[in-house]
Amino acid sequence: MGGRVKDPQKLVFDDLGTVDLVGVFPDYASAEAAWRAAAQRTVDDAEMRYVIVHLHRLLDPAGEAVDPQVD
Repeated sequence: MGGRVKDPQKLVFDDLGTVDLVGVFPDYASAEAAWRAAAQRTVDDAEMRYVIVHLHRLLDPAGEAVDPQVD
């Protein structure tokens, strides 16, 4: 995700309503490729910032979840 930030040194978006949600990806490599493409489009704008958000860390910050076993 990405968008215009209030301060280029921090990650505080100027307007959450205009944040660009690029997508949800099955692996880090796919997310990184999408991040690179999005960031490259705005490379000349210091107030635009794109980041990869690790959703699994938001859903399970302690890292305690276990994958269900498949029988």
